[in-house]
Amino acid sequence: MKRGIWRRDWVTALAVVLVYLAVWLLTPVVSGIERRGYDIGVRMTSRVPNAKIAVIAIDQQSLDNIGRWPWSRDIHAQFISKIAAAQPGVIASTIFFTEPQQDRGLLALQKLKALAAQQASFPAEIASEMDASIKSLDVDTQLAGSFAKAGNVMLPMLFEVGEPRGEPDKPLPDFIARTELEPAGDPANGWPLPVNAATWPIPALGTTARGIATDTQLPDSDGVVRSVPLAVRYFDQVFPTYPLLAAAYGLNLKPQQIRLALGESISLGNVTIPISSDARFRPYFYRGEGGQPAFAVDSFYDVYSGKIPVEKYRGKIVLIGATALGVGASLVTPVSPSESPVLLTANAISALLEQHYFVSPRWAPAIAMLVVLVIGLYLTLALPRLKAGPAAMLTGGLFVLLLAVHFLLLTQGMLWVPLIGPALLLLLGHGVLTTKQYLLTEEKHQKSSAESSESNRMLGLAFQGQGQLDAAFDKFRKVELDDSLMEILYNLALDFERKRQFNKAENVYRYMAGFDAKFRDLDQKLKRARQLSETVILGGGGGSPGGTVLLDGGDVEKPMLGRYQIQKELGKGAMGVVYQGVDPKIGRVVAIKTMALSQEFEAELLDEARSRFFREAETAGRLNHPNIVTIFDAGEEHDLAYIAMEFLKGRDLLPYTKAGELLPLLEALAVVRQVAEALDYAHQQSVVHRDIKPANIMYEPGSKIVKVTDFGIARITDSSRTKTGMVLGTPSYMSPEQLSGQKIDGRSDLFSLGVMLYQMVTGALPFIGESMAELMYRIANTDAADPRTLNPRLPSMLSAIIMKAMQKKADTRFQTGAHFAAALAKLEAGLRARQAKNNA
Repeated sequence: MKRGIWRRDWVTALAVVLVYLAVWLLTPVVSGIERRGYDIGVRMTSRVPNAKIAVIAIDQQSLDNIGRWPWSRDIHAQFISKIAAAQPGVIASTIFFTEPQQDRGLLALQKLKALAAQQASFPAEIASEMDASIKSLDVDTQLAGSFAKAGNVMLPMLFEVGEPRGEPDKPLPDFIARTELEPAGDPANGWPLPVNAATWPIPALGTTARGIATDTQLPDSDGVVRSVPLAVRYFDQVFPTYPLLAAAYGLNLKPQQIRLALGESISLGNVTIPISSDARFRPYFYRGEGGQPAFAVDSFYDVYSGKIPVEKYRGKIVLIGATALGVGASLVTPVSPSESPVLLTANAISALLEQHYFVSPRWAPAIAMLVVLVIGLYLTLALPRLKAGPAAMLTGGLFVLLLAVHFLLLTQGMLWVPLIGPALLLLLGHGVLTTKQYLLTEEKHQKSSAESSESNRMLGLAFQGQGQLDAAFDKFRKVELDDSLMEILYNLALDFERKRQFNKAENVYRYMAGFDAKFRDLDQKLKRARQLSETVILGGGGGSPGGTVLLDGGDVEKPMLGRYQIQKELGKGAMGVVYQGVDPKIGRVVAIKTMALSQEFEAELLDEARSRFFREAETAGRLNHPNIVTIFDAGEEHDLAYIAMEFLKGRDLLPYTKAGELLPLLEALAVVRQVAEALDYAHQQSVVHRDIKPANIMYEPGSKIVKVTDFGIARITDSSRTKTGMVLGTPSYMSPEQLSGQKIDGRSDLFSLGVMLYQMVTGALPFIGESMAELMYRIANTDAADPRTLNPRLPSMLSAIIMKAMQKKADTRFQTGAHFAAALAKLEAGLRARQAKNNA
């Protein structure tokens, strides 16, 4: 009875429910899936952002025209004065001014002025000129003056998240303390996020700013920002965060008019926002169209130079912040893999003003547990009584219903009730019970229909008669060896030899030798099969001029393949062997890539694979680019399809991807740039490589010649499954869309090229895993580590280029090889200029 109870379905279902609950409550696995479901719901929801919010971006165009970051503060002073003239509602700068900008010339002039003041007869005109120079160099005072004149400038500060200990080192300055909130309610209901280690703007700027608040972002454990703190607690003081204070100023409210009900809500006038126990809320993240942000974003330089009139910003909340690569950190949101902090702040402010936010009701966890209980009852009591068909339909219906309710609540009511976890429990429980029932049925079937030795023998003979030699050998190995079976196996090995599958013939002879090594001429057969399996065998037989000829003494004559004489084997690839050959008529040395189509593809797919092979060879042969290997000829002979191509003296890039053997940075950039240019040309011809990796790039260091090889070969198995079930491409370099089987274009090659560039400058792959499944998951779902963590000497621009090339979504990568190559060329030019300057 004790053994029998564990075989009952309701016990299995109960165990599944209990294990699932333990995983849900004790690990982040299920909660992580719930968060992914929340992200999908956010992307399915549509809302219009507040039209009063405008963003002025410190973008790459601004850096190119104004100069490298950080800029002198007189530029910011001039810009604030220009914007203030349009009378915007709020000027919210997200730039930190926590250190004074001191010019050494200013310090010297100030010392000279102090000495001059001690001289009774110092010339007045020199003193006046000195005062003017001091004023022009004192950029902090200039910026403070522009803040004071504008009267509506907000500045950010920094708080470090963490529970404060003891007492603060020093009190907060008055220009921060004046925004302190007076919370109402019972602290037992909740308490804002604790912070410490305050870093504020310099007093000269802080005292002239309208308000200062912390811009604190708190991503979830998976690195995605889904909620924004609206208030923080610094020891026993509570302060609004940057989005909340900016929204209040946008409504013409003072900080004292912000009402905080602990653990319940925050009110701005007649706008009330429900909050979590630690004063966070979940804003709606606005999505733009056509790759453009949802908010009006203008270039800092365009406004600064007058190209965009400042009247555009009258009465608006103007946010100023960096969006250029390498300036500030980017954040991940449910709708964007790389969002600049200034745009995230714009999202939060708009969500506050428009009341576009998601709420996780306090009763949501109880509802989720109730649904889990109902599913547990269904799995233990109802499902075991149902037949397979109705059970699958009912489970599928319940699963769809749970998902529909989950997403309807998110998209229509902006309510987050975690129902994906219960839905997954439903699928898991159904799958376990169905599998268990199948295994029990299979066990009974195996016991009742075990194959006898004679039936295996008969099946083996039948397979052999049909030409299915591998299947025949599998059946024969299930039969006990005897003299009669040895005769059958001997004939099977001869059949393998007739098909020139000498390695398989050798396996049969070895198997026979384990039973009787002296059987007939088994010793000679085994020796000959071993020799032929290790020799260049190109097919043909019986006098065919192209076949390999075994001469007296065991020597092997070099074979012909088409009009080419095979010289030696260069290497073996995933789909065939590469040989060095020569065209005897013109003496041209070529590399010949072969593929045994009849061995790689099932009979019904052979014609399709053959047509694809020559169609792709023809396509690759039309590519005429200095960085793409030249194709001379293609054909088929002796069951081998082959492509004759340019013979290259260099070697592939694989040795240059190992730590300690990396190419110099400029040389590596030049190599990858040439590959990008070659890919751009191929993509314009509608040819996608599909297997870009170091092993497919040939390089001659002496001549600096770069050649991309294997165009067309990778495509052959795209829609045809080989007998070996080969995976197309090399997984470590494959793009997420290639792994998921989606339709791909040239941007997939650029992702692979980004992975190769990462490896060439760091000596390590960006994505690794202990198993194929883990590797594929990392490529599709996790971001690679910044290459500068592995090689700190790398330029930040190179890191930005690599990370852009390896974006998960194809739309956010480089869109063309030319774009990729141009970015690398720009980086090369900058590095060469810096190198020349250092050598000067």
